[in-house]
This record gives sequence, C-alpha cells and structure tokens, in this order.
Amino acid sequence: MHALRRWFDHSLTAHAVLVLLMVVGVTALIRRDGHPVSWLLHGVLYTALAVSFTAVQRRRISRAVGTDPRGVAELNVKIRRREVPSDPEEQAAMRRLVAEQLGRMERGGRWLPYWLGFLGLVAAGMLALGVASDSLTFPLIFTFCVVGLCGWVLWMRPRSMERCRFMRSALQGRSERV
Repeated sequence: MHALRRWFDHSLTAHAVLVLLMVVGVTALIRRDGHPVSWLLHGVLYTALAVSFTAVQRRRISRAVGTDPRGVAELNVKIRRREVPSDPEEQAAMRRLVAEQLGRMERGGRWLPYWLGFLGLVAAGMLALGVASDSLTFPLIFTFCVVGLCGWVLWMRPRSMERCRFMRSALQGRSERV
C-alpha cells in the first residue's frame, strides 16, 4: 500500500491510469448500449484533458516554488508527514509552497459554499429527473458520489490547512533559531 501511495504521489502516469479506469467505468454505466471501443475513446479523451490540466497545474506550482514537479511532490509528502527540512534551500522552497497552498485554500474558501451548493443543486436536479423518468439508478449513484465528494472536501480542507499552518510556524521557528 505504501508503494502504491508513493506511486500516486509522484507519478502523473498513476493519475492517468486511475482517471482512465474511472472514466471508462462511468462511461460504461451511462452508455450501456454503446460499443466498448467508444467507452475507451471517451476515457482516453477525458484522461488526456485531465492529465494536461494536472500537468499545467504542477508546472505552475513548481515555477512558483522554484523547484521541479517531483520536488514539489516530495515537499508535499514532507508537509503531510510534518517533516521540517534541514536544508536551507529546501526550507525556502517549502516556505514558498506552504504560502502558495495556504493562499489558494484561503481564496478558495470564500467560494466553497457556493460550489458545494451548486453540486447539491445538480444532485437534486438529477434526482428529480430520475423520479420523473422512473429511472433512479444513475441519479442515486451520482448523488451518493456528490455527497461523498462534498464530505471528503469538507473533511480534508481543515486538515490540509492545519498541516500548512503547522509547517509555516515550524519553518518560522527554525528560521528564528538560525
């Protein structure tokens, strides 16, 4: 399990494989009458979009931090494990990464209730359409996935902010001692 998590932390290929499998599965559920090749083509298309978006985000963050994408992944692992780097260059990169992440979370926190409300409205609309069309399978699955996603976001956001604040204070404490 540790090797799998490490693979997902560092590899864009791992993200692509996961997205491909999920999209092919969801496409197969939605378009049961379609040909499996069309499921795969949809999966490849959406995976290419997701991977390109992720690659652009990683490149932007790595430029802001001043390291390569693999270095950003290593710094994120250290944040998650609460390991304060001892190397001054790594500390400076960690400070920039923590400032970037905290800034993004604080700016995004203002819009979070609206996004969660929008997702709730979409899920309620899907349920209403399912009731009207007498087909509740997909709307129920969609609603459970939306509720799970919203719950995960509400659970992870405070944890991520607390980790970043801890690392910011630990890095400030270390810089004051030097």
